[in-house]
Amino acid sequence: MRAELVVDCINQHGEGIFWNPADGLVWWTDIEGCTLWSFDPSTLKSASRKMAERVCCFAPRASGGLIVAYADRVVLFDPDTGEESLVTEFESGNPETRLNDGRTDRQGRLIVGGMNEVSGKADSSVICIDTDLKVRTIIEGVSCANSTCFSPDGATMFFADTPDREIVAFDYDTASGSVSSRRQHASFKEEPGLPDGSCVDAEGGVWNAEWEGHRVVRVAPDGTIDRVIDVPVWKPTCCTFGGTDLDTLFITTSRLMSGEEDLTKEPESGGLFAVKPGICGVIDAPFNG
Repeated sequence: MRAELVVDCINQHGEGIFWNPADGLVWWTDIEGCTLWSFDPSTLKSASRKMAERVCCFAPRASGGLIVAYADRVVLFDPDTGEESLVTEFESGNPETRLNDGRTDRQGRLIVGGMNEVSGKADSSVICIDTDLKVRTIIEGVSCANSTCFSPDGATMFFADTPDREIVAFDYDTASGSVSSRRQHASFKEEPGLPDGSCVDAEGGVWNAEWEGHRVVRVAPDGTIDRVIDVPVWKPTCCTFGGTDLDTLFITTSRLMSGEEDLTKEPESGGLFAVKPGICGVIDAPFNG
């Protein structure tokens, strides 16, 4: 199967995509372009909003507005007024790290992880922001956090530290938002790309965008890769199921670190792509804080 371009948005670094059933829109961020994007599958219209800083990931709030992870902090953001209130700073003592990938769990907490974008050292972390806005570190020693997503019942959290070339699974305590029993779920050592952003389908499969791999793959519950979606650009970054029936897989892509020759060959790089893979997804909970 092959994904097709649906928005020629020319993102510098599209990421953090999710479906919001409250407004019927697919949302994502162009991190390096400091822009939030949305797409309405029913009208095929897209819109964008310029932000003052890089938004690394974000999620809708059940009470209205957004929770936004900038590079160095997480805030509650009112898009109508532009007002924000600080939830937490992130690794203020380390100038090399920034926030990166994140997703809400089934209870409406935000799990968001960081990366070292300067040296690549494994000195960042993953934090849990609970619905009472308390913040805890749940994973340490991270180089580039990606693939955060949850099984349909919420009892398993999937995660990738991208340079490790694997997706791991944790037992996830839905009552406390803590992780345990880390184990390898799928090896990407033989894959053409690196594991980037992921989402989960209704059958418990993990769909992963392979950075520099020209593809999105499905990891079955037994850890084997059983489906491949060809993406006609080099750098897929993240994916989500959306649309009224949750039957369309939307895929963000990047132009980051691509040369002129690369972009001439693949001018759709940075666009939003979509495909109907024959399976449906699971709605992410809004942030309940």
